[in-house]
Amino acid sequence: MRRLKLGCALFDYGRELTVAFRENLGPSGDFGRRPQVASDALTGLHRPVWIAFFLFVLVFVAAQLIWPGDYVGKDNDDIMRLVVVRDFLQGQGWFDNMQYRLGMAGGTPMHWSRLVDLPLAFLIQFFSLFLSQTNAEKAALLVWPLLTVVPLLYAVAAGSRRMGQKEWQGAGFIGLIGAVLFVLSSNRFRPGSIDHHNVQLAIMAVLAACLIQSPARAKLHGLAGFCAALAIAIGAETTPLIAVACGIVAVNWFWYGERARGATLAFGVTLAIALTGFFYLTIPPVRYGVVVCDALSLGYYALGIVGAGGLSLAAATVSGQPRAVRLGALAAVGIATALAALWIAPQCLSNPLDSLDPLLKTMWLDWVMEAQPVWKQIRYQPFTAGAFYVTPLIAFVVGIHAIRKGRMVREHVILLTLIIAAYGIALVQIRGAVFSNLLSIFILAPMLALLRARANADAKNVKKALTFAAMALACVPFVWAIFGLLVSKAFDGADEVQQTRTAMSTAAGACLTEDALAPLREEPDGVVANASNLGAPILRFTGHRTLSAPYHRNQAGMLTALRIGMSPPAQAKSYLDQAGVTLLTFCAADPQVERVMEEAPDGLYARLEKGQIPVWLQPIESTMGKPVEIFRYRP
Repeated sequence: MRRLKLGCALFDYGRELTVAFRENLGPSGDFGRRPQVASDALTGLHRPVWIAFFLFVLVFVAAQLIWPGDYVGKDNDDIMRLVVVRDFLQGQGWFDNMQYRLGMAGGTPMHWSRLVDLPLAFLIQFFSLFLSQTNAEKAALLVWPLLTVVPLLYAVAAGSRRMGQKEWQGAGFIGLIGAVLFVLSSNRFRPGSIDHHNVQLAIMAVLAACLIQSPARAKLHGLAGFCAALAIAIGAETTPLIAVACGIVAVNWFWYGERARGATLAFGVTLAIALTGFFYLTIPPVRYGVVVCDALSLGYYALGIVGAGGLSLAAATVSGQPRAVRLGALAAVGIATALAALWIAPQCLSNPLDSLDPLLKTMWLDWVMEAQPVWKQIRYQPFTAGAFYVTPLIAFVVGIHAIRKGRMVREHVILLTLIIAAYGIALVQIRGAVFSNLLSIFILAPMLALLRARANADAKNVKKALTFAAMALACVPFVWAIFGLLVSKAFDGADEVQQTRTAMSTAAGACLTEDALAPLREEPDGVVANASNLGAPILRFTGHRTLSAPYHRNQAGMLTALRIGMSPPAQAKSYLDQAGVTLLTFCAADPQVERVMEEAPDGLYARLEKGQIPVWLQPIESTMGKPVEIFRYRP
């Protein structure tokens, strides 16, 4: 009966959404009338966006009711973010980003921004006024990922409409549908997903939507500058894309000169002011002069100020000069920024993960799939590659065709530049693919709108209808994932391989549950030696300090945990002594533990798997034969 009611509710919401779309379609077939001035950028979008949002919320709430599970996302970052927010709510200082229960004695400095911790902490505090602490966390972790969807829906709908406003019908409508499908198929926006990636995706969508507006629209370029500063402050992953966005604004000013003066000034000044605010708001005074490459610090701040300040100065003084003069000014700004990078942060010009210990690269980083290049993705998971890499290629072809036809040339060049940058990142690290897939919607929505208009105009033409349907499916990354799954089933043994992987994943996941780790809570708080995947759950469910969790700043703790598992018992004992370990956890199904046992067949983990327990490890009997076996260390 509950499922029937939910189905009826979904149907009613879908019908209302369709009615809203029809009511808001103007003569052109797009939302409302075509925008004429800056204040009209969102005209006609509010009702469709909010209906789409509530439909999206209803789907996820229904899924939670039908398939209840843990209220925290499955990603280690989601769990660790909750741990960090809990510490903040329990009195850890705003400027204190240490995770004292992670790694060796003294803890590990985290590279995450308090700007994401703050709204989560506020929501938990708000819900705790009338809910228990656990239920307050559940409510906050349900609400926050859903809220990050709102700016993304607005940005994609507005940007898609902008790209199709001249000739093509319904681009905003199809862009909004594409955005909804994107968030539905992404794990970044599901309840419990509280790492910063959903915020970064929303920021990039808004930034792209602002940049493709008229080069004379100062307010929207000011918003783009704020988004650029916020993206830098939240995480370094998007820094290359932000650098490309700044370059786009600079080239835009070079080409349009006086017409783009106000927009360029708005972008540069807002970026400089916002970045300054975020720097002093989140960096403690004692670290003003410290340069790190994985978070906002003096390095990114100085480069941002020099670049944005220089561009603003150039726009204020030589916008009316010939292009040759403007090119010289841009060259001067570029040289100044490059010199600042070489002087202040030369170490940030390379990949910060290159400095990882070789053992960590072999036993950890090489197995983090989102950090792998395209060739490893194709080698280990060939049937999923289409979901990451095909849609942006289609967008590239469509964009080039539009440029050749003279359609929205400037806007297509901007979007293709961003997509190519994100795609380049995705070729080196798969995690960049989500950005290229998102940005592709801006280009693909108008193309689909055109095919839809042609099919509607000639309803009896089956070929046009099938062309629209085929392209609509081809432009959705999730469809390629399903296609890859179906293709994999056609190969001999592919089903068995998938079933084996699923069984292994289920077995490893059993080690991360509260029940599996509950016996740890009964032990006096101490130091736990563990595989890295168990680190964040141990911090969440217990009061212990854990040696290892998958974070690159915790090299010492991760290395020590690996050496404990790989070393013969006598040598492992010395590592246990050095780290002050009191408890050891052993999950034989954990992928890292399996690799350790393969690489070190005489190591401690391999001995434990064979039942050869050293005398100085006291088994906790209630855990023997369970997913996580726990041992007390008795030196």
